[in-house]
Parts: sequence; C-alpha cells; structure tokens
Amino acid sequence: MSSGDNQQSRALNKPTFTELQASALVESVFGFKVSHIQPLPSYDDQNFHVHISRTKDTTDGPLEYVLKISSSENSQNSDLLEIQNDVITFLQAAGFPTASVCHTKGDNTTSLVSVDSGSEIRSHTVRLLTYLPGRPIAEVPVSSQLLYEIGRLAAKLDKTLEKFHHPKLSVLRRDNFIWNLKNIPLLERHVDVLGQTRNREIVEKVIQLFKEQVMTKFGHFRECINHGDLNDHNILVEPSKSAFGDAGYEVSGILDFGDMSYGYYVFEVAIVIMYMMIESKDPVQVGGHVLAGFESIVPLTAEERGALFLLVCSRFSQSLVMAIYSCQLQPDNKEYLMITAKTGWKHLQRLFDTGQDAVEEIWFETAKSYGSGLSM
Repeated sequence: MSSGDNQQSRALNKPTFTELQASALVESVFGFKVSHIQPLPSYDDQNFHVHISRTKDTTDGPLEYVLKISSSENSQNSDLLEIQNDVITFLQAAGFPTASVCHTKGDNTTSLVSVDSGSEIRSHTVRLLTYLPGRPIAEVPVSSQLLYEIGRLAAKLDKTLEKFHHPKLSVLRRDNFIWNLKNIPLLERHVDVLGQTRNREIVEKVIQLFKEQVMTKFGHFRECINHGDLNDHNILVEPSKSAFGDAGYEVSGILDFGDMSYGYYVFEVAIVIMYMMIESKDPVQVGGHVLAGFESIVPLTAEERGALFLLVCSRFSQSLVMAIYSCQLQPDNKEYLMITAKTGWKHLQRLFDTGQDAVEEIWFETAKSYGSGLSM
C-alpha cells in the first residue's frame, strides 16, 4: 500500500462512535456507570472525557476517565497498543505524571469491539485511562523556568525508558511511520498539497538538507525510545508556588503515547523545542531554555547539537505538511488538525530567515548561561 493510500485508509478507519455508544462501551466493557461523557479532540483515534457515578462497587477511586477508541488500522497492531499501556504504567511507577490504565471486567487492559459500519464490520480496540488534572501548556503563560523543566522532563523520560523491557519491544521500530523524525524524506510524497509557494520551497529545502546533513549522521546519534509527541497539548500543567512565593506552573500530566517509537535523544529535544515555540511570543529564544533542561540530564554530543536546528525545522515541516494533507481527508476535523499551522509557518520561515548559525548561537549561549548560574 502506498503512503497516500495508507493515509486515506487512516481517515476512513477513524472511529465515529456517538456519545451514547461510547457510554455503552464504558458500562459493558469496564463496568462503570456513566454520568456524563463528552468528545475530546483527536487525530486518528477517538477520545471521550468520561464522568462516572459512584456505586457500591466504585466507592473509591477516580471519577473521571478518558475512553480511547483506536482506529481500525491502529487496532490491528495489538502489540503496539500493549506496549503503550505498559510504558504508561512503567513511567507512572517511576514517578512520572502519566495516567493509570484501567482493567476491563475480564481483567485485560484492552478490549476489541466490532462495529457494523454499514458497508463492513470494523474492529476497534478500546482502552480506559484515568483523567489527568491540569491545563494544556498551550493555554498558560510559559516562563523560561518552565521551559527548562519541560526539557528536563523529556530527557528524564527517555533516560528512564532505557530500563523498560518487553518481549515485543521491536514493534517500536516503526520504519515507515510518518511521524518518526527519521522519515522526513517521506514528506516528499505530500508536498504537492502546498502548491507553488515559499512554504513549499522551504520544506523541500529542509528535506534536502536533512538527507545531506542529518541522515548521514544517524550512526553518531545515541538511540533511545522517544515519546515522539511532547507537544503543547500533550503536556498538562497546574499552578504551583516556588520557595520564593512566585506563582508558576508545574507539569501535572503527560498524554498520548501513540507516536512512541525508537529514535534518538536529539529527536526528543528537537520535537519539544518545536512545539514550545508555537505559543511563544519570542519563539527563537525558546530553544536555549529547553536545551538547558534537557542537557542537565542528557548532554548532547557535538554531532547531535549540530543537527538540532535542522531537526527542529524538520519537525515543523512534518507537522505543517501533514496537517494540510490530513485536512483534505478529515475536513470536519480541520480546527484541531491546523492548531500548529496558526503560527507554525511563521516560525519556520523565521528560523530559515535568521539562519542556522545565528539561531544556534542564541540557543547554545542561553543553555550555557544555566551552567554559569545566569538564568536559573
């Protein structure tokens, strides 16, 4: 199947459960009585925010959950969904603010349900996770200290996953997964959606430079498991008070492990920098604070640092091109799909106009200042 056919298939196989059907799933599969349910935004799968009623069997425990219904395509890879659940549980045990994975009435962490779509019978994997508190970081003012902490968190997460073992771990080697940063050249199949524009010229230049200057260095990068999507809507924060009484925020939740795959440490920090730039009033400055936090746990090598600028540009290109392409397949989901595009093209153009040397100088000098105590 071609990549285009594959994307078309993903659009057609996205679940379309009603709130009533989703409520029935929660009750029949997990045994909870639903008091209120509402849809949550999503990409390929379907998510619902679920409130349950107390019963004699649920006198304690959480009252809010997230019902995750995987697309029929994603549901075919049960090993991948199992790994995602196990990683979430592993990280929670290690002290990370991830959800708890709920068990079905049959004491499993997933359930495969079949639905008659009218033209065929489709199967969807259903999971239930506890609902995490907080607001997406996209909705709050982000300080340099919070950027530092998010960079640190990303590095700790990848470092901790070095200790994660599973007999089916090889499923995370997702060689043709469009969202793995290794696969930037796959974007060539989709650049026609950009028309003949400067945006297309920039993306094609990014792909060319990625092939020439990044892919040739893969052998020098340190491999790890990446979360792969630590964006400004997948990190939740809550208000906190520092020792000095200053109001601030701390991370209260890490969401969505659906893009998790084998990659490199430098991929994770590049992805975080790119997404933290989205809502920033001074986006070029963001990278240094995130990098400082990341390198407080995992210092980058010279080769990894040298690839960082192009990797950030590459992630922008991935997100922006695939958003436009996906909108053609899911026009009803345009508002969610185009979140990054609201400022993303402007930021990517600014990075290119500023130039790699100038941007790196800002990032690396800012990161260096943390080591000398100037920005802590």
